[in-house]
Amino acid sequence: MDTEDRRGWRQQLRDALRPEARPAPLSRGAVRVDVVLAVVLTVIALIVAARYPDSGPVQITRDAPFPPPPPPAPGLPVPEEQSSSPVWPLVVLSALPLAARRRYPLAAFAVVLGATLVMVDDASWMNVVTCVIGAYSAVVHSRYRMRAMAGLVVAAVLAGLAFRRTEPILPGWSSPAVVLLIAGVLASLVRFWQRQLTASRDRYAKLQRAQEEATRRAIEEERSRIAAELHDVVTHNVSVMVIQAGAARKVMDAAPERSKAALLAVEAGGRAAMAELRHVMGLLAGPDHERPDGLAPQPGLGQLDALVERVRGAGTPVHVAVSLPPDPLPPGVDLAAYRVVQEALTNTIRHAPGADASVTIGYADDCLELEVTDTGGVRDARPAEGNGRGLIGLRERLAVYGGELTAGPTLAGGYRIKARVPRRTA
Repeated sequence: MDTEDRRGWRQQLRDALRPEARPAPLSRGAVRVDVVLAVVLTVIALIVAARYPDSGPVQITRDAPFPPPPPPAPGLPVPEEQSSSPVWPLVVLSALPLAARRRYPLAAFAVVLGATLVMVDDASWMNVVTCVIGAYSAVVHSRYRMRAMAGLVVAAVLAGLAFRRTEPILPGWSSPAVVLLIAGVLASLVRFWQRQLTASRDRYAKLQRAQEEATRRAIEEERSRIAAELHDVVTHNVSVMVIQAGAARKVMDAAPERSKAALLAVEAGGRAAMAELRHVMGLLAGPDHERPDGLAPQPGLGQLDALVERVRGAGTPVHVAVSLPPDPLPPGVDLAAYRVVQEALTNTIRHAPGADASVTIGYADDCLELEVTDTGGVRDARPAEGNGRGLIGLRERLAVYGGELTAGPTLAGGYRIKARVPRRTA
């Protein structure tokens, strides 16, 4: 346990000493603000140093005082006191490097502090202000947070040593060392607040991206569902209409009555297709309370007889054997079973002209079983082309309810579609 604690402590230390990620490049406006601030502080420091050369602290000693100088002799000129001229380059170095306080915060603070400590005898209140700004910038903007804090402590110690014997004596709370430490604490709080704000923004952006991704997936799934629904609605009815229209064209002159019956079947198929299309479009138009009245319910196995009659009317014999469970099926399962039979019979009409079809529906345990087979098309008939989207849509539809679908040719030359779907949804 102790070894793990030491390893964890070392890892935390490494993480603390590791530099943070590089910030985004500074904008031109930020660079201009830093340059203007540095120039203004430099000008003020130069003015203070020129107009108030004696405003800085004066070093005092604890030795015995020197005797006062004798008064000048009468008639002799009074010698002017030599004023200590400020060191102008150091005054400039104590403020101008703040132009790079955000790009190179530690270097700028080191130069400003070094210049102030060198000219401690000529330092003014303005130099203390520039040191505080440099310390604040070093803690807030440096990638090396621990180095900045350690440098701030060292700077406070050096400032306390340099200004320890100055006159007038400053109170403890206003000494340069204490002022630098207070600036460091405030800068640490600001940095912590900035990091919390950045983390909150990152979390918000991540949540927003996740929500957009979920919305995009939902839209894609809805589009796929709509495409599958429209395919089921249109393909079957249009295929029946095409078959009936072709039959009517062939017997129009020889048997007008049969042609009339075929055209009536075309009309019925078209009406059924329009009714289902209106239903699908009504579902997409708005919420439940905004759906238009008069929409027929979604088809299910209860409408299987009408479906079989339309297929028979198209010239395809269909044998049906249905055994349903006593309990009513869930609406989604009922619709999925209907679509399986519809798609299988539609494929028989399109791809196996002249074949006989057989529909068998039963149940075992908790599953509904469906099987639709055909005997294969006649040799002279030309099957229609397809892209297999119908079977793909059926598999996706059944997968929603935990069902499965298999399809393939039979040994007798026909085609079989088998589906198995749970009768109860979770």
